[in-house]
Amino acid sequence: MLKGVVLLSQSSAAVVTATLPAVQAHGEAITSRFYQRMFKAHPELLNIFNKSHQATGEQPAALAASVVAYAEHLIGGGDDRSWELILSRIAHKHASLGITATQYTIVGRHLLAAVGEVLGEAVTAEVATAWDEVYWLLACELIAREARLYTQAGVGEDGSVWRHWQVVECIQETADVVSFRLVPADGGPPPTFTPGQYVSVAVDLDGGGQQIRQYSLSGQPGATYWQITVKRVRATGDAPAGVVSTLLHERVTAGDTLRLSPPFGEVNAVGDAGPLLLVSAGIGLTPAMSALHHLAATETDREVVLVHADRSAAAHARRHELPDLAEQLPNLSVQLWYEDPAEGASDRLKAEVNVGRVDPSRIPLPAGADIHLCGPVPFMYQVRAELLRRDVSKDRIGYDVFGPGMLRD
Repeated sequence: MLKGVVLLSQSSAAVVTATLPAVQAHGEAITSRFYQRMFKAHPELLNIFNKSHQATGEQPAALAASVVAYAEHLIGGGDDRSWELILSRIAHKHASLGITATQYTIVGRHLLAAVGEVLGEAVTAEVATAWDEVYWLLACELIAREARLYTQAGVGEDGSVWRHWQVVECIQETADVVSFRLVPADGGPPPTFTPGQYVSVAVDLDGGGQQIRQYSLSGQPGATYWQITVKRVRATGDAPAGVVSTLLHERVTAGDTLRLSPPFGEVNAVGDAGPLLLVSAGIGLTPAMSALHHLAATETDREVVLVHADRSAAAHARRHELPDLAEQLPNLSVQLWYEDPAEGASDRLKAEVNVGRVDPSRIPLPAGADIHLCGPVPFMYQVRAELLRRDVSKDRIGYDVFGPGMLRD
Protein backbone atom coordinates (compact mmCIF):
# COMPACT_ATOMS: atom_id res chain seq x y z
CA MET A 1 0.00 0.00 0.00
CA LEU A 2 1.23 3.54 -0.70
CA LYS A 3 2.79 5.32 2.24
CA GLY A 4 0.22 7.56 3.86
CA VAL A 5 -2.81 6.01 2.14
CA VAL A 6 -5.48 4.48 4.38
CA LEU A 7 -6.96 1.16 3.33
CA LEU A 8 -10.45 1.19 1.91
CA SER A 9 -12.88 -0.08 4.52
CA GLN A 10 -13.89 -3.73 4.20
CA SER A 11 -17.54 -2.94 3.52
CA SER A 12 -16.70 -0.35 0.86
CA ALA A 13 -14.12 -2.64 -0.74
CA ALA A 14 -16.79 -5.30 -1.28
CA VAL A 15 -19.19 -2.77 -2.83
CA VAL A 16 -16.50 -1.25 -5.05
CA THR A 17 -15.43 -4.70 -6.23
CA ALA A 18 -19.01 -5.54 -7.19
CA THR A 19 -19.78 -2.23 -8.89
CA LEU A 20 -16.43 -1.51 -10.52
CA PRO A 21 -17.35 -3.15 -13.88
CA ALA A 22 -20.43 -0.91 -14.21
CA VAL A 23 -18.54 2.24 -13.26
CA GLN A 24 -15.74 1.30 -15.63
CA ALA A 25 -18.15 0.65 -18.51
CA HIS A 26 -19.79 4.04 -18.05
CA GLY A 27 -16.69 5.93 -16.89
CA GLU A 28 -16.47 8.45 -19.71
CA ALA A 29 -20.23 9.10 -19.64
CA ILE A 30 -19.94 9.77 -15.90
CA THR A 31 -16.99 12.14 -16.21
CA SER A 32 -18.50 13.96 -19.20
CA ARG A 33 -21.66 14.52 -17.18
CA PHE A 34 -19.52 15.59 -14.22
CA TYR A 35 -17.80 18.34 -16.18
CA GLN A 36 -21.14 19.58 -17.54
CA ARG A 37 -22.56 19.81 -14.01
CA MET A 38 -19.50 21.40 -12.47
CA PHE A 39 -18.94 24.05 -15.13
CA LYS A 40 -22.61 25.02 -15.04
CA ALA A 41 -22.46 25.50 -11.28
CA HIS A 42 -18.93 26.94 -11.22
CA PRO A 43 -18.13 28.61 -14.54
CA GLU A 44 -15.06 30.19 -12.97
CA LEU A 45 -13.38 26.77 -13.11
CA LEU A 46 -13.32 27.03 -16.90
CA ASN A 47 -10.33 29.32 -16.29
CA ILE A 48 -8.37 26.31 -14.99
CA PHE A 49 -9.35 23.43 -17.26
CA ASN A 50 -8.02 23.04 -20.79
CA LYS A 51 -10.95 23.72 -23.14
CA SER A 52 -9.31 21.85 -26.01
CA HIS A 53 -9.03 18.67 -23.93
CA GLN A 54 -12.66 19.07 -22.92
CA ALA A 55 -13.72 19.43 -26.56
CA THR A 56 -11.81 16.35 -27.72
CA GLY A 57 -12.90 14.22 -24.75
CA GLU A 58 -9.33 13.68 -23.56
CA GLN A 59 -9.90 15.19 -20.12
CA PRO A 60 -13.06 13.19 -19.27
CA ALA A 61 -11.37 10.01 -20.49
CA ALA A 62 -8.27 10.67 -18.39
CA LEU A 63 -10.31 11.42 -15.26
CA ALA A 64 -12.40 8.28 -15.71
CA ALA A 65 -9.31 6.15 -16.19
CA SER A 66 -7.62 7.63 -13.12
CA VAL A 67 -10.55 7.17 -10.73
CA VAL A 68 -11.26 3.62 -11.94
CA ALA A 69 -7.59 2.65 -11.77
CA TYR A 70 -7.31 4.08 -8.27
CA ALA A 71 -10.33 2.06 -7.19
CA GLU A 72 -8.72 -1.06 -8.67
CA HIS A 73 -5.56 -0.30 -6.77
CA LEU A 74 -7.43 0.09 -3.46
CA ILE A 75 -9.04 -3.32 -3.82
CA GLY A 76 -5.75 -5.02 -4.57
CA GLY A 77 -4.81 -4.38 -8.19
CA GLY A 78 -1.70 -2.69 -9.61
CA ASP A 79 1.68 -2.14 -8.00
CA ASP A 80 2.75 0.52 -5.52
CA ARG A 81 5.48 2.02 -7.68
CA SER A 82 3.17 2.60 -10.64
CA TRP A 83 0.68 4.38 -8.40
CA GLU A 84 3.39 6.42 -6.75
CA LEU A 85 4.39 7.73 -10.19
CA ILE A 86 0.80 8.39 -11.28
CA LEU A 87 -0.16 10.24 -8.10
CA SER A 88 3.04 12.25 -8.24
CA ARG A 89 2.31 13.23 -11.85
CA ILE A 90 -1.25 14.31 -11.04
CA ALA A 91 -0.12 16.29 -7.96
CA HIS A 92 2.55 18.17 -9.91
CA LYS A 93 0.09 19.04 -12.68
CA HIS A 94 -2.50 20.23 -10.15
CA ALA A 95 0.09 22.32 -8.31
CA SER A 96 1.11 23.98 -11.57
CA LEU A 97 -2.52 25.03 -12.00
CA GLY A 98 -2.90 26.32 -8.45
CA ILE A 99 -5.57 23.75 -7.49
CA THR A 100 -6.86 24.28 -3.94
CA ALA A 101 -8.23 21.91 -1.30
CA THR A 102 -11.61 23.65 -1.50
CA GLN A 103 -11.92 22.74 -5.16
CA TYR A 104 -11.72 19.03 -4.28
CA THR A 105 -14.98 19.43 -2.38
CA ILE A 106 -16.62 20.90 -5.48
CA VAL A 107 -15.26 18.12 -7.68
CA GLY A 108 -16.34 15.40 -5.26
CA ARG A 109 -19.89 16.70 -5.01
CA HIS A 110 -20.42 16.87 -8.77
CA LEU A 111 -18.55 13.65 -9.56
CA LEU A 112 -20.66 11.57 -7.17
CA ALA A 113 -23.83 13.25 -8.42
CA ALA A 114 -22.82 12.38 -11.98
CA VAL A 115 -22.37 8.72 -10.98
CA GLY A 116 -25.95 8.70 -9.69
CA GLU A 117 -27.34 10.41 -12.77
CA VAL A 118 -25.65 8.02 -15.20
CA LEU A 119 -26.13 4.75 -13.30
CA GLY A 120 -29.58 5.61 -11.90
CA GLU A 121 -31.23 3.25 -9.42
CA ALA A 122 -28.14 1.03 -9.31
CA VAL A 123 -26.54 3.68 -7.07
CA THR A 124 -27.94 2.80 -3.67
CA ALA A 125 -26.91 4.64 -0.53
CA GLU A 126 -24.38 1.89 0.13
CA VAL A 127 -22.87 2.25 -3.35
CA ALA A 128 -22.71 6.03 -3.06
CA THR A 129 -20.95 5.77 0.31
CA ALA A 130 -18.36 3.32 -1.03
CA TRP A 131 -17.45 5.45 -4.06
CA ASP A 132 -17.41 8.59 -1.94
CA GLU A 133 -14.81 6.86 0.21
CA VAL A 134 -12.73 6.01 -2.88
CA TYR A 135 -12.87 9.61 -4.06
CA TRP A 136 -11.85 11.11 -0.73
CA LEU A 137 -8.98 8.68 -0.22
CA LEU A 138 -7.66 9.85 -3.58
CA ALA A 139 -8.44 13.51 -2.88
CA CYS A 140 -6.78 13.54 0.55
CA GLU A 141 -3.65 11.92 -0.83
CA LEU A 142 -3.43 14.52 -3.60
CA ILE A 143 -4.21 17.46 -1.29
CA ALA A 144 -1.35 16.43 1.01
CA ARG A 145 1.09 16.03 -1.87
CA GLU A 146 0.11 19.34 -3.41
CA ALA A 147 0.49 21.14 -0.07
CA ARG A 148 4.07 19.86 0.13
CA LEU A 149 4.76 21.00 -3.43
CA TYR A 150 3.41 24.49 -2.71
CA THR A 151 5.66 24.74 0.35
CA GLN A 152 8.71 23.58 -1.61
CA ALA A 153 7.93 26.08 -4.37
CA GLY A 154 7.70 28.94 -1.90
CA VAL A 155 4.07 29.76 -2.68
CA GLY A 156 3.04 32.67 -0.49
CA GLU A 157 0.31 32.96 2.11
CA ASP A 158 -2.17 34.12 -0.52
CA GLY A 159 -1.88 30.68 -2.14
CA SER A 160 -1.32 32.09 -5.62
CA VAL A 161 1.17 30.26 -7.82
CA TRP A 162 1.29 33.11 -10.35
CA ARG A 163 4.20 35.50 -10.82
CA HIS A 164 4.64 38.09 -13.57
CA TRP A 165 7.51 37.52 -15.99
CA GLN A 166 8.76 39.86 -18.69
CA VAL A 167 9.58 38.57 -22.15
CA VAL A 168 13.09 39.75 -23.06
CA GLU A 169 13.51 37.91 -26.36
CA CYS A 170 11.43 35.98 -28.89
CA ILE A 171 13.43 33.60 -31.09
CA GLN A 172 11.78 32.25 -34.26
CA GLU A 173 13.15 28.72 -34.30
CA THR A 174 11.10 27.40 -37.25
CA ALA A 175 7.94 28.45 -39.08
CA ASP A 176 5.82 27.02 -36.23
CA VAL A 177 8.13 27.17 -33.21
CA VAL A 178 9.14 30.19 -31.12
CA SER A 179 11.33 30.31 -28.02
CA PHE A 180 10.51 32.91 -25.38
CA ARG A 181 13.14 34.06 -22.91
CA LEU A 182 11.73 35.55 -19.72
CA VAL A 183 12.91 37.20 -16.50
CA PRO A 184 10.93 37.95 -13.33
CA ALA A 185 9.16 41.29 -13.75
CA ASP A 186 9.96 42.16 -10.12
CA GLY A 187 13.69 42.01 -10.82
CA GLY A 188 14.32 38.97 -8.66
CA PRO A 189 16.37 35.95 -9.74
CA PRO A 190 14.71 33.13 -11.67
CA PRO A 191 14.16 30.05 -9.47
CA THR A 192 16.26 27.05 -10.39
CA PHE A 193 14.70 23.95 -11.90
CA THR A 194 15.50 20.42 -12.99
CA PRO A 195 15.59 19.53 -16.70
CA GLY A 196 12.26 17.86 -17.43
CA GLN A 197 10.23 20.27 -15.31
CA TYR A 198 7.62 22.60 -16.78
CA VAL A 199 5.79 25.82 -15.97
CA SER A 200 2.19 26.82 -16.48
CA VAL A 201 1.50 29.91 -18.57
CA ALA A 202 -1.82 31.73 -18.01
CA VAL A 203 -3.13 34.00 -20.77
CA ASP A 204 -6.20 36.22 -20.89
CA LEU A 205 -8.69 35.51 -23.67
CA ASP A 206 -10.62 37.94 -25.82
CA GLY A 207 -14.04 38.36 -24.28
CA GLY A 208 -12.88 37.43 -20.78
CA GLY A 209 -11.59 34.39 -18.98
CA GLN A 210 -8.20 32.74 -19.19
CA GLN A 211 -6.59 29.53 -20.33
CA ILE A 212 -3.55 27.77 -18.90
CA ARG A 213 -1.02 25.58 -20.68
CA GLN A 214 2.11 23.80 -19.50
CA TYR A 215 5.44 24.19 -21.33
CA SER A 216 8.72 22.48 -20.52
CA LEU A 217 11.54 24.74 -19.46
CA SER A 218 13.88 24.32 -22.42
CA GLY A 219 16.91 26.32 -21.34
CA GLN A 220 19.76 25.81 -18.93
CA PRO A 221 19.01 25.65 -15.20
CA GLY A 222 20.81 28.44 -13.39
CA ALA A 223 20.73 30.83 -16.34
CA THR A 224 19.72 34.46 -15.82
CA TYR A 225 16.45 33.81 -17.68
CA TRP A 226 13.92 31.05 -18.22
CA GLN A 227 13.16 29.78 -21.69
CA ILE A 228 10.11 28.01 -23.06
CA THR A 229 9.87 26.74 -26.64
CA VAL A 230 6.32 26.77 -27.99
CA LYS A 231 4.99 25.04 -31.08
CA ARG A 232 2.00 26.65 -32.72
CA VAL A 233 -0.87 24.15 -32.81
CA ARG A 234 -2.61 24.60 -36.15
CA ALA A 235 -6.13 23.42 -36.93
CA THR A 236 -6.26 19.92 -38.43
CA GLY A 237 -9.44 18.09 -39.42
CA ASP A 238 -11.89 18.34 -36.53
CA ALA A 239 -9.28 19.68 -34.11
CA PRO A 240 -9.27 23.48 -33.70
CA ALA A 241 -6.13 25.60 -33.61
CA GLY A 242 -4.45 25.91 -30.23
CA VAL A 243 -5.84 28.95 -28.45
CA VAL A 244 -2.85 29.63 -26.22
CA SER A 245 -0.08 28.72 -28.65
CA THR A 246 -1.68 30.90 -31.34
CA LEU A 247 -1.95 33.84 -28.95
CA LEU A 248 1.68 33.46 -27.87
CA HIS A 249 2.88 33.29 -31.46
CA GLU A 250 0.79 36.15 -32.81
CA ARG A 251 0.65 38.66 -29.97
CA VAL A 252 3.53 38.26 -27.54
CA THR A 253 6.66 40.31 -28.20
CA ALA A 254 9.70 41.43 -26.22
CA GLY A 255 8.64 43.70 -23.37
CA ASP A 256 5.31 41.98 -22.77
CA THR A 257 4.53 40.26 -19.48
CA LEU A 258 3.14 36.78 -18.89
CA ARG A 259 1.90 34.99 -15.75
CA LEU A 260 3.94 31.88 -14.98
CA SER A 261 3.80 29.28 -12.22
CA PRO A 262 6.84 27.93 -10.36
CA PRO A 263 8.52 24.91 -12.01
CA PHE A 264 6.80 21.60 -11.38
CA GLY A 265 7.08 18.08 -12.77
CA GLU A 266 8.23 14.81 -11.27
CA VAL A 267 10.52 13.77 -14.15
CA ASN A 268 14.26 14.39 -14.02
CA ALA A 269 15.47 14.31 -17.63
CA VAL A 270 19.15 13.94 -16.71
CA GLY A 271 18.70 10.83 -14.56
CA ASP A 272 21.55 9.67 -12.33
CA ALA A 273 25.29 9.85 -12.93
CA GLY A 274 25.60 7.08 -15.55
CA PRO A 275 24.90 6.99 -19.29
CA LEU A 276 21.83 8.86 -20.53
CA LEU A 277 19.55 8.20 -23.51
CA LEU A 278 17.28 11.05 -24.63
CA VAL A 279 14.58 10.13 -27.17
CA SER A 280 12.28 12.80 -28.55
CA ALA A 281 9.99 13.64 -31.45
CA GLY A 282 8.83 17.03 -32.70
CA ILE A 283 8.40 19.63 -29.97
CA GLY A 284 9.17 16.85 -27.47
CA LEU A 285 12.77 17.99 -27.85
CA THR A 286 12.32 20.68 -25.19
CA PRO A 287 13.30 18.71 -22.04
CA ALA A 288 16.14 17.03 -23.95
CA MET A 289 17.57 20.43 -24.92
CA SER A 290 17.40 21.57 -21.31
CA ALA A 291 19.18 18.37 -20.25
CA LEU A 292 21.94 18.83 -22.83
CA HIS A 293 22.58 22.45 -21.83
CA HIS A 294 22.64 21.42 -18.17
CA LEU A 295 25.13 18.62 -18.82
CA ALA A 296 27.31 20.90 -20.98
CA ALA A 297 27.63 23.17 -17.94
CA THR A 298 28.01 20.50 -15.25
CA GLU A 299 28.93 16.99 -16.47
CA THR A 300 30.83 17.34 -19.72
CA ASP A 301 32.24 13.77 -19.66
CA ARG A 302 28.83 12.10 -19.37
CA GLU A 303 27.99 9.52 -22.04
CA VAL A 304 24.84 10.80 -23.75
CA VAL A 305 22.86 9.53 -26.73
CA LEU A 306 20.32 11.87 -28.34
CA VAL A 307 17.73 10.36 -30.70
CA HIS A 308 15.33 12.81 -32.30
CA ALA A 309 12.58 12.34 -34.91
CA ASP A 310 11.09 15.18 -36.95
CA ARG A 311 9.47 15.95 -40.29
CA SER A 312 12.67 17.45 -41.69
CA ALA A 313 15.82 19.28 -40.69
CA ALA A 314 14.02 22.55 -41.42
CA ALA A 315 11.23 21.62 -39.00
CA HIS A 316 13.72 20.49 -36.33
CA ALA A 317 13.65 23.38 -33.86
CA ARG A 318 16.93 24.37 -32.19
CA ARG A 319 18.93 22.01 -34.38
CA HIS A 320 21.50 24.77 -34.80
CA GLU A 321 22.44 24.44 -31.11
CA LEU A 322 23.57 20.83 -31.41
CA PRO A 323 27.02 21.40 -33.00
CA ASP A 324 28.16 23.57 -30.08
CA LEU A 325 26.65 21.16 -27.57
CA ALA A 326 28.50 18.28 -29.25
CA GLU A 327 31.77 20.18 -28.85
CA GLN A 328 31.07 20.72 -25.16
CA LEU A 329 29.95 17.11 -24.66
CA PRO A 330 32.63 14.91 -26.29
CA ASN A 331 30.73 11.73 -25.39
CA LEU A 332 27.49 12.88 -27.04
CA SER A 333 26.26 10.89 -30.03
CA VAL A 334 23.30 12.04 -32.12
CA GLN A 335 20.88 9.97 -34.20
CA LEU A 336 18.30 11.87 -36.25
CA TRP A 337 15.25 10.61 -38.14
CA TYR A 338 13.68 12.84 -40.82
CA GLU A 339 10.60 11.89 -42.81
CA ASP A 340 11.52 14.37 -45.56
CA PRO A 341 15.27 14.25 -46.26
CA ALA A 342 14.89 16.65 -49.20
CA GLU A 343 14.56 19.54 -46.73
CA GLY A 344 18.07 19.02 -45.45
CA ALA A 345 20.41 21.25 -43.45
CA SER A 346 24.09 21.61 -44.10
CA ASP A 347 26.08 22.37 -40.97
CA ARG A 348 28.95 21.03 -38.89
CA LEU A 349 26.80 18.67 -36.84
CA LYS A 350 28.15 15.14 -36.84
CA ALA A 351 25.14 12.89 -36.60
CA GLU A 352 23.68 9.69 -37.96
CA VAL A 353 20.83 10.90 -40.16
CA ASN A 354 18.14 8.39 -41.18
CA VAL A 355 15.22 8.66 -43.58
CA GLY A 356 11.68 7.90 -42.41
CA ARG A 357 10.10 7.42 -39.02
CA VAL A 358 12.21 6.25 -36.14
CA ASP A 359 12.94 2.53 -35.93
CA PRO A 360 13.08 1.81 -32.19
CA SER A 361 15.13 -1.35 -32.75
CA ARG A 362 17.96 0.83 -34.08
CA ILE A 363 18.09 3.21 -31.14
CA PRO A 364 21.55 2.96 -29.51
CA LEU A 365 21.26 1.70 -25.94
CA PRO A 366 24.22 2.30 -23.61
CA ALA A 367 24.47 -0.29 -20.86
CA GLY A 368 22.73 0.83 -17.67
CA ALA A 369 21.47 4.06 -19.19
CA ASP A 370 18.75 6.21 -17.70
CA ILE A 371 16.22 6.98 -20.43
CA HIS A 372 13.96 9.95 -21.01
CA LEU A 373 11.20 10.00 -23.64
CA CYS A 374 9.15 12.96 -24.85
CA GLY A 375 6.87 13.20 -27.85
CA PRO A 376 3.45 12.07 -29.07
CA VAL A 377 1.98 9.23 -27.00
CA PRO A 378 1.96 6.65 -29.88
CA PHE A 379 5.63 7.41 -30.50
CA MET A 380 6.52 6.91 -26.84
CA TYR A 381 4.48 3.68 -26.63
CA GLN A 382 6.39 2.30 -29.59
CA VAL A 383 9.81 3.26 -28.25
CA ARG A 384 9.06 2.16 -24.69
CA ALA A 385 7.74 -1.22 -25.86
CA GLU A 386 10.95 -1.86 -27.77
CA LEU A 387 13.11 -0.81 -24.83
CA LEU A 388 11.20 -3.18 -22.54
CA ARG A 389 11.65 -5.94 -25.13
CA ARG A 390 15.38 -5.25 -24.93
CA ASP A 391 15.21 -5.96 -21.18
CA VAL A 392 15.39 -2.35 -20.02
CA SER A 393 13.76 -2.02 -16.60
CA LYS A 394 10.71 0.25 -16.70
CA ASP A 395 12.15 1.91 -13.59
CA ARG A 396 14.85 3.43 -15.82
CA ILE A 397 12.42 4.92 -18.35
CA GLY A 398 11.05 8.38 -17.59
CA TYR A 399 8.70 10.21 -19.91
CA ASP A 400 6.73 13.42 -20.41
CA VAL A 401 3.20 13.34 -21.82
CA PHE A 402 1.56 16.23 -23.63
CA GLY A 403 -1.98 16.61 -22.28
CA PRO A 404 -3.85 14.65 -19.62
CA GLY A 405 -2.88 11.11 -20.65
CA MET A 406 -0.38 8.68 -19.18
CA LEU A 407 1.47 5.65 -20.47
CA ARG A 408 0.08 2.37 -19.16
CA ASP A 409 1.88 -0.96 -18.93
